[in-house]
Amino acid sequence: MARDRAYLDYNASAPLIAAARDAVVDAMMQTGNPSSVHLEGRATKAILEAARRDVAALVNAKPDHVVFTSGATEAASTLLTPHYTMGRAPLRLSRLYVSASEHPCILAGGQFASEQVEVVGVDGNGLIDLEQLRGFLAAHDRGQGLPLVAMQAANNETGVLQPIEEIGALVKGFGGLFVVDAVQAAGRIPLDITGSCADYLILSSHKIGGPKGVGAFVAVSDLVMPKSIIRGGGQEKGHRGGTEALPIIAGFGAAARVARERLNSGGWSTQMRDTIERGIRTIAPDATIYGEAVGRLPNTTMFSLTDTKAETVQIAFDLAGIALSAGSACSSGKVGPSHVLGAMGHGDGPGGLRVSTAPETGEDDIALFLNALKDIVARRDRSARSAANAA
Repeated sequence: MARDRAYLDYNASAPLIAAARDAVVDAMMQTGNPSSVHLEGRATKAILEAARRDVAALVNAKPDHVVFTSGATEAASTLLTPHYTMGRAPLRLSRLYVSASEHPCILAGGQFASEQVEVVGVDGNGLIDLEQLRGFLAAHDRGQGLPLVAMQAANNETGVLQPIEEIGALVKGFGGLFVVDAVQAAGRIPLDITGSCADYLILSSHKIGGPKGVGAFVAVSDLVMPKSIIRGGGQEKGHRGGTEALPIIAGFGAAARVARERLNSGGWSTQMRDTIERGIRTIAPDATIYGEAVGRLPNTTMFSLTDTKAETVQIAFDLAGIALSAGSACSSGKVGPSHVLGAMGHGDGPGGLRVSTAPETGEDDIALFLNALKDIVARRDRSARSAANAA
């Protein structure tokens, strides 16, 4: 990438990596349908199952427990339902519990009616209020059905890590099911579905350098599964009908394989994030860095500048050649108040700017960002002085 621009918005979407691009192109050259039994069909089936194994390996799951979808939103819509089966028997879930800082596809509640959804608060650092969740689960009427809890492993805006194992153990203690939105965590921190107390993980390809338009939900066991919302020819073991989108699934598998290799080789560290935050503190001592007192993803910083709207600063960064987000980038380009910061008690502030990186982010990218920040802060301070003098 030319150093006149720096891409610092990996939480919105990671650039397509070479291995994923090659896998997409190779799969596009295949003729057969994975459901066909002839030679061409078997060849495409082999590609599909190889991708399934790679995605499963990223979270230490069994390949048969990976269900490919069109993305994380479809996976969430499928899992957030009152209608499950245990084997062949129906299993009813009567209430959904989510945190106030969840991604919109979780907050939307899936197939639950709005009156069936309880929102659990978070503290000023963005951590879930475990005692409030405990109270909700203790009061849950299991005679109406089981509780379903859905929480992020890592927040998409602040990078704050939730205590997933602790939450999962709490949910299990009350006989509930636990869905973990692992979209931002996958490939950036180690994930093991067998040790997380999660029943299901939600994954997205394009967050880890794969193609857009494909994701998955991963189950710890296939004993309890959600009722399919897309029914057809029995693909994905009947959990998601329709001929599989082989090229982008192949790209997803390749990206998952590279992500796992990178994790195993220690490719992620907090060093770059810490460098960015030291720079922010030096240039703008009045800046607020959200969630800095708790565990966060190694690649994510969300900050705000005093008396300066995040949307204005984002535009200034873009003009300076820096791609970053004001909050998340999941609302059709809409820029507005962050519900995450609102849930954390910062809803009246100027809004947050999210910087998100990857191991391939270079020192030149960080230097470009910090130089742009210096100019933005200098202009802000000059404007403030001019206004004070005019008064």
